[in-house]
Amino acid sequence: MQRKRYAPGRTGSTARSGSTARSGSTARTAVALASVLGLGLGLGLTGCSAGAPADDITVDAKAGPAAPVAPPGRYRTLFEPCGSVPQATLKDLLPGAASLPDNERDKAYRGTAAVTYDTDRRVGCTWRADGPDTSHRLTLDIERVVSYDTGVSDADRAQSVFTAKQLEAGIPLAPTAPPSPTATTPTPTPTATATTSTPSATATTSATSATAKTGAPLTTSGKPPATKAPATGATPSGAGSADPTPTSASTGLEPRLLDDLGDIAYLDDVLGKVGANGHQRVVSVVFRTSNVIVTVSYREQTTGSTEAPDSKELQEKARNLARLLAERLEE
Repeated sequence: MQRKRYAPGRTGSTARSGSTARSGSTARTAVALASVLGLGLGLGLTGCSAGAPADDITVDAKAGPAAPVAPPGRYRTLFEPCGSVPQATLKDLLPGAASLPDNERDKAYRGTAAVTYDTDRRVGCTWRADGPDTSHRLTLDIERVVSYDTGVSDADRAQSVFTAKQLEAGIPLAPTAPPSPTATTPTPTPTATATTSTPSATATTSATSATAKTGAPLTTSGKPPATKAPATGATPSGAGSADPTPTSASTGLEPRLLDDLGDIAYLDDVLGKVGANGHQRVVSVVFRTSNVIVTVSYREQTTGSTEAPDSKELQEKARNLARLLAERLEE
């Protein structure tokens, strides 16, 4: 049997054609698969990028707007207290220091600084001069208030501290005006007229006549009621003792609010007795400027004298010093 001749060319061509067909089919499949995968990835990426802002908006809407932060106070530091009062002012406030020896006089004018833990938050100083019959003491306290609540400013917190001091001193927060009448109460009309005089009617007629003559109302017993003098802060040493100075209500020097000092201020005046014949008067002026509260306390004490320290003089000196310190804060 004759063998067929081997034809490499024909056979190679057929093989190459089959291989090329298979390669082309594989390539087309890969391209199609890549297109499908690419489309899927594109859709996925598009969906993620489109969904991110919506998610962010949802989270922000749930969180709500940020709470506002209260502004800080105007002052961050405090001035040195013992050097804040001029020597000329100290000579006026401490008249007894002029008669002291040189070293004691210098010490009196230099003052003694208060012991504090943070000089940016609170400082103070005290001056004192003792004479034979009279002694004077001046105390200065300066506090910088800081609020630890982000919703409350330092100035508002300082106002709360100031109000607490004011109430402790017994000074009303604001003057109250008498209520205005909204309606007139009708006068009751008697239904019958008495034809006979009764003892109660006679007493009423006598009381009315006495009131018209004396100008003062009477009690049910027909005697004028006892009068009570306004309190002046004096501490009586025994029954029947009275403050020798005029009452504060009659002179206008009573503890009160001040409208010409800082953002808000008040003055307190307390008179007391020391020993048998001595007196002590303490005048305090407290004012607030933004988040700083300044307290000026001026005391005069007498011994062996029946005359009390003059209220008007001490108040004027304390207020002048307070104005000086307020100007210092404005620098």
